[in-house]
Amino acid sequence: MEMPAPNASVTANKAHIVTRLRRVLPADAVIDAPEETRAYECDGLTAYACPPLAAVLPATTQEVSDVLRICHEEGVPVVPRGSGTSLAGGALPTADSVILGVARMNDVLETDYDNRMIRVQTGRTNLSVTGAVEEDGFFYAPDPSSQLACAIAGNIAMNSGGAHCLKYGVTTNNLLGVTLVLMDGTITQIGGAHLDAPGYDLLGLICGSEGQLGVVTEATLRILPKPEGARPVLMGFDSNEVAGACVSDIIKAGVLPVAIEFMDRPCIEATERFAGAGYPMCEALLIVEVEGSDAEIDEQLNVIMQIAGRHNPVALRQAQSEDEAKRIWLGRKSAFGAMGQINDYMCLDGTIPVSELPFVLRRIGELSKEFGLDVANVFHAGDGNMHPLILFDANKPGDLELCEAFGAEILKLCVEVGGCLTGEHGVGIEKRDLMDTQFAPADLEAQMAVKDVFDPQWLLNPAKVFPLKASASRRAAQVA
Repeated sequence: MEMPAPNASVTANKAHIVTRLRRVLPADAVIDAPEETRAYECDGLTAYACPPLAAVLPATTQEVSDVLRICHEEGVPVVPRGSGTSLAGGALPTADSVILGVARMNDVLETDYDNRMIRVQTGRTNLSVTGAVEEDGFFYAPDPSSQLACAIAGNIAMNSGGAHCLKYGVTTNNLLGVTLVLMDGTITQIGGAHLDAPGYDLLGLICGSEGQLGVVTEATLRILPKPEGARPVLMGFDSNEVAGACVSDIIKAGVLPVAIEFMDRPCIEATERFAGAGYPMCEALLIVEVEGSDAEIDEQLNVIMQIAGRHNPVALRQAQSEDEAKRIWLGRKSAFGAMGQINDYMCLDGTIPVSELPFVLRRIGELSKEFGLDVANVFHAGDGNMHPLILFDANKPGDLELCEAFGAEILKLCVEVGGCLTGEHGVGIEKRDLMDTQFAPADLEAQMAVKDVFDPQWLLNPAKVFPLKASASRRAAQVA
């Protein structure tokens, strides 16, 4: 993985830059000691690390504006950072960059239950948004697996989803408005307190832009009334392909579960050792959850279980109590931590048409044998957002590179069957050099032209998303 060489004129000017930043921020909000900047040297993609020039922790939109204005004037690249849970290297710094973290910006600014919205600072964690409104019978729908830790800022940057996105959509479907600070310090408002604000849909442009266009400091989010009830069913199958076919048939039947989650045997075994959820030992399992009134739940689950029955399940278990429902979800929510206890792994994020699940799962198995690396599959099956976990040994020379090559083949496979490189983790650096697999040169040029408008000097997260060769001339002009 290649990153551009740091700008020597910026690194040589560190003392002056830090002095300017300290003039607009509290003393403890500017971090420049080498031993302290190491805390910001990587995000959730820990295979690559580089301490930044400095890290800053503003607490208000105005402080963000002041920081960006200074960095703009000094020609310093800025890497926005939410909670650092990105799995695609979206918050990986370079030695000449300033990390701008929003962790101190975690206040609830406004709640409006009549209009079903909440306005928060974007350093607030995903789960705590629901925590702010659940006593009044509301919740925030997008629920990434990292929701306990991940920040709304990162959710917006990567257009994050989660287990319940099948019914409620991903971040872009639940985002109403943002306060955006441009690289020159300009503060602007996009969207509003209701769906479909007037004018161009710039909000759709910002959500998923991976910190390339501006820093989102406040977000107006849609909140929803809690459903009357919900109930999951656990299904076990004797092959990945059969489980994938069952998912496809459920979707074709016109039933809309709130979630359909998939786990295969390696993941089942790891989560059982880790969490003891009581899962059946089978080749693949599905967790399908529906919600509504008792009558609605019964009707939907009746259809779903009939479909499952046609695929000869080795286990079919419907939750009969809240405790049983929690245990069904326990293993799925513990999956990534469980896998981390037994192996180094790389978590991918390709998305495919649901109808292609059986073929893609079979092909991943074949690729696993070709590359000699095991794979554990756990993903949001309902919308085809796959998360293959490639297991490797980080201490074995060449294993990381082999893992990356294997991962690239899986992502290319996703594109070949009509899918895309990422569903919710973003491109970052992980998929940056695969972008020309999905996009023609003219497509990439159009995307980079949008960045030119928002960030003409290419100072915001400049080495991410676009292949380095494609963005080289723009980044060279910024350094000059």
